[in-house]
Amino acid sequence: MQTLVRLGQTTPSGSLIPGSHSQARRIVALGDSLVYGYGDVEGGGWVERLRRSWMDPDRPTHALYNLGIRGDGVAQVLQRLVGEFRQRGELKNRQPDRLILSVGLNDSARLGKPDGRNFTDLDRFQSLMDTLLDQALEQVGGAESLCFVGMVPTDPQKMPFLDCLHYTHWDQYRYKTATRLACEQRGIPYLDLFELWIHRGEDWWKPRLSSDGLHPNPLGYGTILQDVQSWHPWQQFLG
Repeated sequence: MQTLVRLGQTTPSGSLIPGSHSQARRIVALGDSLVYGYGDVEGGGWVERLRRSWMDPDRPTHALYNLGIRGDGVAQVLQRLVGEFRQRGELKNRQPDRLILSVGLNDSARLGKPDGRNFTDLDRFQSLMDTLLDQALEQVGGAESLCFVGMVPTDPQKMPFLDCLHYTHWDQYRYKTATRLACEQRGIPYLDLFELWIHRGEDWWKPRLSSDGLHPNPLGYGTILQDVQSWHPWQQFLG
């Protein structure tokens, strides 16, 4: 059966249909270790896997910059946002067309003990996240050019991480909910990986984490990429 496509339409993987008149996008992914891909010794993380799928010079594809830094919280990403974004224009020094954000897990960690203080107090986190999203919208020119990929659940039985950081599902829920609501208020698409993975069951998501109980393993990052590519706003985001 013949399938008709419009000029500029993309495939599920994000590649442009051959012959498309649509310009390839310049995309920046900014965030923490989930963007960086720590734990994926095979593919380098979901962002890197996506970047590699767009590197065939024989097909018109997008340019993707991985600007994830391990350990970053919302304050660090906010500090990096404008400078990092404006340096990745490519092609006649233009600014990037799209921005992916993914941060918040490190802010939720409790320091020293299970009932210690959070790395970033929730009220301060909400304020910083509001500022981050507002500045991001200014950089990209609107919510249609911005998306947020949320955190995955951690394994509480493997805590503490590095003998000092305690991650719990309760804290993750509070911080990801604050982020999701901030995105919704601004019309920014938010992919709630935490809820998506939790609802699939512990026997499903635990095998997708590394031995540290914090970072996804190769299977986990491959799953994140599948979840991103099957997410309805993703094709609209690619435009």
